[in-house]
Amino acid sequence: MAFTASLPLESEPGGARAVRVCRLPGVYAPQADTRLLLTQLRREQLRPGVRSLDLCTGTGVLAVVAALRGARATAVDISRAAIAASRLNAVLHGCRIRALRGDLDAPVARERFDLVTVNPPYVPSEDPEAPGRGARRSWDAGTDGRLLLDRVCARAPGMLTPSGVLLLVQSSLSGVADTLDALAGGGLSARVVRRHTEPFGPVMSARADWFAGRGLIPPGARTEELVVIRACRA
Repeated sequence: MAFTASLPLESEPGGARAVRVCRLPGVYAPQADTRLLLTQLRREQLRPGVRSLDLCTGTGVLAVVAALRGARATAVDISRAAIAASRLNAVLHGCRIRALRGDLDAPVARERFDLVTVNPPYVPSEDPEAPGRGARRSWDAGTDGRLLLDRVCARAPGMLTPSGVLLLVQSSLSGVADTLDALAGGGLSARVVRRHTEPFGPVMSARADWFAGRGLIPPGARTEELVVIRACRA
């Protein structure tokens, strides 16, 4: 069974639009972090024929939007269901994307891209290891939330063309300064370009006391700040 949803996002001044997506069971549902990253993607100047890469693609909505704007879009996810969903959404929107199953950029390791978008798992978890399967694989990322973030930061310089841009979304609970420092250490100029305060959902609420005990949030806090980081060669 497939689930369809309308993903609202900020559009040009004075207007708004929504992207319709189809989500298969077990695939991460687009949420506020997806919407924030999509909004920034729509602000980027994309020349026709640019090469884009969307890692941890989920429903593939970011790759689809890039393709609709003229990019030669590639989507990668470790989940078979996500790859199926991304291909389905490309068909539904009348565009073409290349959808590949694999771990981060492994399927395209020798390729370079003009735009890389990433919405990785970034939620801190009591389990230091990433889940091997199940829904938690879409958000759990070790005790500091950085199992995937650190890998993305280390690999980002090798994914980009000389003029390429990385767009990465994450939570304030998973070390925004650490991401900026790691990208800078790889020779990229990185800054936060979007911020959004989001109330905790069920997963975050269930871990709120644990977050507070680790000093990730003040006691009683029930919101996180989502940020989009934009990085390019310095």
